[in-house]
Amino acid sequence: MAFSANTQEPSSNVFGRRSRYRSQGAISEINVVPLVDVLLVLLVIFMLTAHVMEYGLEVEVPEVRQEKSTAEILPVVTVTRTGLLYLNEQAININEMGDMVHKRFPNAKEVYVRADQNAVWRPLAQVISELSDAKLGVKMVTKPVDNSRSRK
Repeated sequence: MAFSANTQEPSSNVFGRRSRYRSQGAISEINVVPLVDVLLVLLVIFMLTAHVMEYGLEVEVPEVRQEKSTAEILPVVTVTRTGLLYLNEQAININEMGDMVHKRFPNAKEVYVRADQNAVWRPLAQVISELSDAKLGVKMVTKPVDNSRSRK
C-alpha cells in the first residue's frame, strides 16, 4: 500500500491544528483572579455587617440567686424596657395577647414572660393579668447571679 504525497495522515492534521492555535495565542485556561477578588470583597462586607444582624430582642432580665432550669418549649412573651410587648419576636397588642397565644400555640398551658429588669411594673402586671384571664400559667425568665463578679 502506497500513499501519495498529497495524502496526509489524520494524526498530522491534529498536530497541525494544535500548532495553529498555539501560534494564534488562544487561551484555554480560566482566569480566576476576578472571581477571588469578588469573593474577598463579599467576605469583607459580611464581616463588617455580621454584628448588625444579631437575632432577637435586647432584654436584660433580672438576676436571682435561685436557679431553676427547664427544658420546656413554651411561647415567650417579652416586655421591653419601654413597655412594648412581643410574642416570640413578633409585636402584639396586650388586648389580643391571650387569643394570639391560644391561636398560635393551641396546646400551650403556660407561657414564659421575659421582662427587662428596668421595665415599668404596670405593663408587666397587666401582662400577667391578661395571661391569667386567658387560663395560661406564667413562668418568669431570669438569669442566675454571676458569683465570679462579686468575688473580685
